[in-house]
Amino acid sequence: MPGSALSGLGQRPFGVYVHVPFCATRCGYCDFNTYTPGELGSSASPASWLDGLRAELDLAAAVLGSAPPADTVFVGGGTPSLLGADGLTSVLDAVRGAFGLAPGAEVTTESNPESTSPEFFAGIRAAGYTRVSLGMQSAAPHVLAVLDRVHTPGRPGAAAREARTAGFEHVNLDLIYGTPGETDDDLRASLAAVLEAGVDHVSAYSLIVEDGTALARRVRRGELPMTDDLVLADRYEIIDATLRAHGMHWYEVSNWASTVDARCRHNLGYWLGGDWWGAGPGAHSHVGGVRWWNVKHPAAYAKALAEGRSPAAARELLSPEDHALERVLLEIRLVDGLPVSALDPSALPEARAAVADGLLDAGALDAGRCVLTDRGRLLADAVVRRLT
Repeated sequence: MPGSALSGLGQRPFGVYVHVPFCATRCGYCDFNTYTPGELGSSASPASWLDGLRAELDLAAAVLGSAPPADTVFVGGGTPSLLGADGLTSVLDAVRGAFGLAPGAEVTTESNPESTSPEFFAGIRAAGYTRVSLGMQSAAPHVLAVLDRVHTPGRPGAAAREARTAGFEHVNLDLIYGTPGETDDDLRASLAAVLEAGVDHVSAYSLIVEDGTALARRVRRGELPMTDDLVLADRYEIIDATLRAHGMHWYEVSNWASTVDARCRHNLGYWLGGDWWGAGPGAHSHVGGVRWWNVKHPAAYAKALAEGRSPAAARELLSPEDHALERVLLEIRLVDGLPVSALDPSALPEARAAVADGLLDAGALDAGRCVLTDRGRLLADAVVRRLT
């Protein structure tokens, strides 16, 4: 690591991301770096992955030197809950051993509702996890079928309630909207199930049909229609209005929380340009303007670390121009926006034009910040293009 990257370590938020690359089945829309048992065969296992993870975290501690304790930990995937409570306890113990946890650290794990239970939640709560994120996607059986999701429609809400009973104050449910065949009423039913579950955080993302996925092949063959952008905009407005009416407010374009404390601090670290070490196959990291990413396959990852080599596949040093672009790209999505001072002076006329077009808040711009309006959230990518 260059000295310039390490010099500010500890002055910015520091998080640890752990990627669990295992899934019981592959969802048709998913292009994440995940592997089913049939895809892995005997070339890798959760045990070899965990050995590699411990080795990478030890390497991380040595590379970063006086790294601060982790403010946040996020275990994602894949399906981390397939590791069970004991496996996730081992993951968190490895992070503690390498970095330690800051007082009041936020520790999140993603979970598939079907691989959880009251005992699972009690076990990970006792281990030190403070937040759970559950994949719900939809409450409509026919929508889940299009997505190749295997959980039953009512299980995510039940899992959320089990997590709350186990002592988790912060529980998130993920939604996907705009799936072919979904109706407005399907979405409203999903939102009703979310609200009934009593969670304090909701993430909602429009379906993106990624090249190379089973869903993309079905769309290409004409078996399923693509959802119109105007329909997606209408669905987003339904989500925002429904959640707002029940005391949940957006703090990032695709995320809503009932209180400031319920916001995901780990993801805020990404959006605000913090530092994080991403451990696991295919994980990405960023420290002080240096970004790198690991080899994707679990077998290659475990082999590199067993041989004492870095699992990194490549890295890049961000230029000042890269930093400026990414700051606008990420911070504009937040409820507080970004300072006008973060813009190139040549972009100021575009900012004023965006106010005239109803995309940026006029009062906020007068106060020195670029903040999206409700309409601006629907066109956030277009606003970024205008400001960069």
